[in-house]
Amino acid sequence: MKILIATDAWWPQINGVVQTLASTIAELERRGHTAHVISPQDFRNAPMPGYREIRLAWPGMTKIRSTLKEFEPDHVHIATEGPIGWAMRRICMKQRRRFTTCYHTRFPEYLRERLPVPVKATYRVFRRFHNASNGIMVATETIERDLTARGFRNLMRWSRGADIAAFRPGLPQVLDLPRPIFLSVGRLAPEKNIAAFLSLDLPGTKVVVGDGPLGPALRAQFPQAVFLGVKTHAELPAIYGSADVFVFPSLTETFGLVLVEALACGLPVAALPAPGPIDVIGASGAGIISDDLRAAALAALQIDRKACRRHAESFTWERATDQFLANIERAEATETEPLPLAAE
Repeated sequence: MKILIATDAWWPQINGVVQTLASTIAELERRGHTAHVISPQDFRNAPMPGYREIRLAWPGMTKIRSTLKEFEPDHVHIATEGPIGWAMRRICMKQRRRFTTCYHTRFPEYLRERLPVPVKATYRVFRRFHNASNGIMVATETIERDLTARGFRNLMRWSRGADIAAFRPGLPQVLDLPRPIFLSVGRLAPEKNIAAFLSLDLPGTKVVVGDGPLGPALRAQFPQAVFLGVKTHAELPAIYGSADVFVFPSLTETFGLVLVEALACGLPVAALPAPGPIDVIGASGAGIISDDLRAAALAALQIDRKACRRHAESFTWERATDQFLANIERAEATETEPLPLAAE
């Protein structure tokens, strides 16, 4: 099968969307499928204000049409709601092509953290974007219920995974710090709620991996914490394995790949009750979910690390890719074609 993926998020960005697409493409190609990515690298682009590593593209419609004609995909998947996503959506609707989309990010909530934009207004735009497709892929049951209540249609489950061969227990210890070590990994931005973790009264050491616009302010406000900056995919497993608890303070994740990565390394999780942790951790016993994040972090110290690894083994890219392909087949088999553009 030939699959064309249109995305506004791609390398050199480091985030969950990029990692999900890259891991899925690798698994697709391992199975003999062919994937082609249309990304900001294919067009003129500029840094997004406040997110300089994110490039906003000015997609050329002629180039997209040419790519569609030359590649002749069996299916088009639109991964993001940015300029490239909207341009590809428009062309697919005009050409009456079936396509799927994915709701990767709770962008309405992200936007509200920065600007006084009503969440309902942003969801109204997103609903229009996604409901034109033949299927909307979502990572968890919680997000599916939320979007259903907001009027989104044709929802399909597409879970996530981790490279459980790379992310594993037993790696050499790389953090020589007072214990217990409480670790958080993520972008230092408002929606990640890192300050909620750093403000906790915990023994031992708080360690943060990642960087972002709040980096300088957080380093100044919490000088006792250890900030390691951005780490590569290859460096992360040993860092996870060297910590005692993974603290996940975000309230806006649709999944949280770092949760599965931490668990795969045998690291227990402490998290707030939010989409992502609710579904990934659930009643597995591999983490503690509580409105009292401090109590959760302390209680997680008692969790059996082997139980964390066992739970993580249920999240693999092989299983996730099975779902992705099944969703494409379902979308292509639907009797309902995309609305013609004029009928929106």
